Amino acid sequence: MAFYSFNNRFVAGLALTGFMLAAAGCQSSDNGVLNLGFGKKDTQAPPPPQDPKVLASQLRAYCPKVTLRDGTAFFSTYAKGSAKPRKKTDAAQDAAAAQPAPDGTIVDPDRDPAKVIYQASITDVTRDCSNANGQLSMKIAVAGKVVPGPMFAPGTITMPIRVAVMHGTEVLYSQIHPYQVQVTDPSAATQFVFTDQNVVVPEPTAQDYQAFAGYDEGAPKAATDKPKGKRKRAAPATN
Repeated sequence: MAFYSFNNRFVAGLALTGFMLAAAGCQSSDNGVLNLGFGKKDTQAPPPPQDPKVLASQLRAYCPKVTLRDGTAFFSTYAKGSAKPRKKTDAAQDAAAAQPAPDGTIVDPDRDPAKVIYQASITDVTRDCSNANGQLSMKIAVAGKVVPGPMFAPGTITMPIRVAVMHGTEVLYSQIHPYQVQVTDPSAATQFVFTDQNVVVPEPTAQDYQAFAGYDEGAPKAATDKPKGKRKRAAPATN
């Protein structure tokens, strides 16, 4: 009878041991000996999402953002005679002619801050777009102010404002506007708003147009020299 009881306890112990080993196998890591594949995570990364195509409705709603290029947000006018006329010289001579300011910086005699009449600046740009007949029409607005300088004199300031639209390196539109502002108050800034309503470019096929607005002091100036007439040949002397 005792032997039968011992065998029952031995069999029960083996059954409990087998259950514990099976449980350990189910909870083991992927590198375990008893790994049966239960709970194994799929390590394959999901495929990257495809680039969404731009819908025609999105292109019709697309309006290129207007930005200011570096160095095009300010424009200053100087009093006549701020620098004496100079003959054409090389770069070294031009550098030698520049005078240092009290703080040690080099002052261009043609751009002496003490000779500023007005200083204009662009403070904001915006745009509005419409599509028709395969073309994108834009209204580009520039807002800014004109501040009187040390050599202020009431009058009209003419600011060269350029508006351009680019597609990569291709120029789709570029126009310079000699915009005039009347300045009469020496104690306050004069606000202005300029709008170019004639910007028309081909309707884009992608959202990759760039619009720019800003001052362009490098615009070619109209020639002021009078055309030289042909020199008359002296009549031959007669006896």
